[in-house]
Amino acid sequence: MTMKQISLRKRYRLRSKEARKMMEDLSLNWGVHLDEDSQIDVGRLDDDRAFVMGGRIIAVEDDKALYLTLHGIMLLEPDRSWVVVDMGAVRFLANGADVMAPGIVDADERIEEGDIVWVRDEVHGKPLIVGKALMGGGEMKRADSGKAISTIHFVGDPIWNAEL
Repeated sequence: MTMKQISLRKRYRLRSKEARKMMEDLSLNWGVHLDEDSQIDVGRLDDDRAFVMGGRIIAVEDDKALYLTLHGIMLLEPDRSWVVVDMGAVRFLANGADVMAPGIVDADERIEEGDIVWVRDEVHGKPLIVGKALMGGGEMKRADSGKAISTIHFVGDPIWNAEL
């Protein structure tokens, strides 16, 4: 199976007013802080906007939310919206599987159903996927069955492999 190649269209440098709004959103929802002098480009990725820094897509904005990609998470190290899974879940998540509640060992209590979250492994703390929470953080930690997170972006998908 070959992965679809990503094409970023209509790319331009993010204007300072737009950059401030993006930084405020990322700070509020993800707990990350970008330097105001950061050089960020923006372009169209199908129907979404993609934000590029250092040759990698660090964030995507669809019609519902602005969320960090795995490259953005590794670069900016967010302190919110995280979920930790056991090592048994890693191989499934690396292939784009959704997160099942029994594999969750910890979660940010501030997560609410519908939030965009990122998932990391319990040993190395490496980000594995970005997804949509199907239950709150506290419920994720207590649940022993069911799907907890629907995967949006994972290691090895077209966004991860994009070279811009």
